[in-house]
Amino acid sequence: MNADMNTTPSMPRINEPAPAFEARTTHGVRKLEDYRGKWLVLFSHPADFTPVCTTEFMAFAKRHADFQALNCELLGLSIDSYYSHVAWVRNIKEKFGVEIPFPIIEDLSMQVAKAYGMIHPGAADTSAVRATFIIDPEGVLRAMVYYPMSNGRSIDEFVRLVTALQTSDANGVATPEAWQPGDKVIVPPPADMEAAEARLDEGYECTDWYFCKKQL
Repeated sequence: MNADMNTTPSMPRINEPAPAFEARTTHGVRKLEDYRGKWLVLFSHPADFTPVCTTEFMAFAKRHADFQALNCELLGLSIDSYYSHVAWVRNIKEKFGVEIPFPIIEDLSMQVAKAYGMIHPGAADTSAVRATFIIDPEGVLRAMVYYPMSNGRSIDEFVRLVTALQTSDANGVATPEAWQPGDKVIVPPPADMEAAEARLDEGYECTDWYFCKKQL
């Protein structure tokens, strides 16, 4: 077998069960099953005590209450030790006045990072790239987003995305580009010719039979 095939990272898939894990964190042992019944944003960062990661963690901390209002928990990860995580969290509080309220996984073995496809050899040999996974209350992976090592994520986008996923689930609709709560949503396209003929008379705001919006 080709050696490169042995090092290809496994990749989870959207709408399939998220890989199970059990890991030591700054808040004690955590496993995926602990989050059953809640949404979870699991996110990796390349390393502790790095400037871009520090900005991201502070931004996640500042939006923590907004995530909790969505029944959503935050869980960080890097391939650093528990002691490094604790020292970094304390440093952020001391130097920036921001308290990190969510756990951070110690993943020295890279077991969790590999299961979630966070290790990209082309970006870094041993660091997890900026990967973000949104997992629903049933443990199903609903979205995943990867960023390069050099550029920080927009935390506002993850608040928006969790809100959009919950809105779609609750109402059987889709959301358009840059959708925000209160904006119109997209009605699913008709399933057959008869439904397509009837669509324009169903009271929606339609541009054509396949493109209709409504206000929730």
